[in-house]
Order: sequence, then C-alpha cells, then structure tokens
Amino acid sequence: MKPATRDWIRCAEEDFDVAVALMRRRTKTAANSIGFHCQQCVEKYLKGRLEEAGLNAPKTHDLVALLQLLLPVEPLWSSFAPALRRLNDYAVKFRYPGHVISRTDARQALIACRSIRADVRLSLGLPRK
Repeated sequence: MKPATRDWIRCAEEDFDVAVALMRRRTKTAANSIGFHCQQCVEKYLKGRLEEAGLNAPKTHDLVALLQLLLPVEPLWSSFAPALRRLNDYAVKFRYPGHVISRTDARQALIACRSIRADVRLSLGLPRK
C-alpha cells in the first residue's frame, strides 16, 4: 500500500473512532458531530482508494463526485450512491446553526459509514476490523 494511502486511512480511522465514541455516549451524543465524522471518514476512505488506484483525489467534500471517479476501478460501488448522497449534507450544512440531526439520523449515518468503510478496507486488502 502506498504511504499516501496509509495517511488517508489513518485520518479516516480517527474520524471513525470519534463517531463511534460519540454514539456510545448516553447523553449529549452530539448527533451533528457524529454525522460530520461519518462523512469525513467515508470521504477520506474514498480519497485513499483513489490514491491507491493512482487517481487524483480532488479537494472536495462531495462523496458522489468521488464515487464517480472510482467507478471505473470499483464498478460495484455504484450501490453506495444513495448512502453517499445522505452523508454529503453532514460535511458542511450541519456544522452551522439552524440544522440539527436526530440521534436516529446519526445512527443511520454511522451504519452507512461502517458499511462503506468495510468495503473500502476489503478493497485495500485491510482487515474488516
């Protein structure tokens, strides 16, 4: 695995760990932050996969755009599109006042994140964890 790919994965795992830790809290789960860290985890995993494939990882938070770049390499990942569309909003929109997600939405974001993370890790030859 390329060193730059490893860097992306390390950063993605940090976001994943934060999202999981926040979800485990009984009170003040910080649902918006869970959504943000799930989106960031997936974004970094997709960019890591782009890096490993020798493709440029653009400076974007748009998960669907990243997926489009990866489809020639990972055509079966087209099934990720609906989940990626839902996660996209958590990159920016919910980081500001006026937008609040529920604990249920945060849980769904974490479920999507876990699933996509597992598939990308498998593609990179990493254990499911």
